[in-house]
Amino acid sequence: MPTQNTTSPLLAPARLADLDLPNRLVIAPMTRNRAEPSGTASLLMAEYYVQRASAGLIIAEASTPNKVGRTYPDIAALYEPEHTQGWLRVNQRVTAQGGRMFAQIQHGGRVGHPDTSGLTPLAPSPIALPDPIHTPTGRRRAETPRRMDQDDIDATIADFAATARRAVEAGFAGVEIHAANGYLLHQFLAPNTNRRTDGYGGTPAARMRVVLEVIDAVIAEIGADRVGVRISPGNTVNGITETDQDIDTLYPELAARLDERGPAYLHVAFADPDSRIWKRLRSHWSRTLIGNPILPADAIPADGGRAAGERMLQAGADLVALGRPFLANPDLVERIRTGAPVNPVRDKYLMYVGGATGYTDYPTLAG
Repeated sequence: MPTQNTTSPLLAPARLADLDLPNRLVIAPMTRNRAEPSGTASLLMAEYYVQRASAGLIIAEASTPNKVGRTYPDIAALYEPEHTQGWLRVNQRVTAQGGRMFAQIQHGGRVGHPDTSGLTPLAPSPIALPDPIHTPTGRRRAETPRRMDQDDIDATIADFAATARRAVEAGFAGVEIHAANGYLLHQFLAPNTNRRTDGYGGTPAARMRVVLEVIDAVIAEIGADRVGVRISPGNTVNGITETDQDIDTLYPELAARLDERGPAYLHVAFADPDSRIWKRLRSHWSRTLIGNPILPADAIPADGGRAAGERMLQAGADLVALGRPFLANPDLVERIRTGAPVNPVRDKYLMYVGGATGYTDYPTLAG
């Protein structure tokens, strides 16, 4: 039997806009590839999220706002009526268990393939993803994306706004706009993927323009209190390169300009509480700040991420997002409360392969 542990500040209640959260632990959005081939959220996904409803907030895995924005096979979407109904079934079950969910809206940009979407990917500039990409027909060389023209940009902004409305109709408490991890909006922010010379490229102010226009459109559609934004300064996932100087210039300014618009939260992925950029972001942001701390890539800490999470709170985070600790521990909140041992991730391959194994079959303390 686990022994009673000293109360962690991660377990203290919190307020996010008009939501009362029972604790400060957030489930970070994690692509798990368990949606139907159409992108409709499955009943298995509902079971997965219900198991984790004790988290203060669940940020659901990424949903694409249109067909061309699809990244990998069997990921969720939110641009057709059936997608809305699928997510509504998930939210009804999670809400019945006392949970609260935000939808993450993610457009893949150049991280996509015709084998998956049937369409040539779109991106700020015609620069291909440097690595192969997983498709329904296996690993394929990435295609050179088509440079987005003004009509493409306007349509994409409208799709983000329409998807935010569908998310609310599907029972989500709000949406998180994904401007991180090398996907479309991050591609606009990063100088190596945005070589444009028009009003959407060149200077940091021009490169952040699309992000701000998306946020403005989404806020106009569903209200600022329902909107969060995720960024990942310096993250090299999906071939992104950002210099220290560029990071130090662009992201604090982006945070300040977002803050003026009043969204519910800013979510910093791969956050280092000791870094200069974290401290600058905190000083430029007046609302809820979510820190997603860096954890070992190949193992879950024995404390389930408690120490790293508490460091984030001490460094000014209001909420702490954890990924793999929640993936393998549906009852992570209780394990942190009691000091119980945590489950490891059993097989990384099963993180992205459909089915219950490695998804909904992790044991809980209750058995």
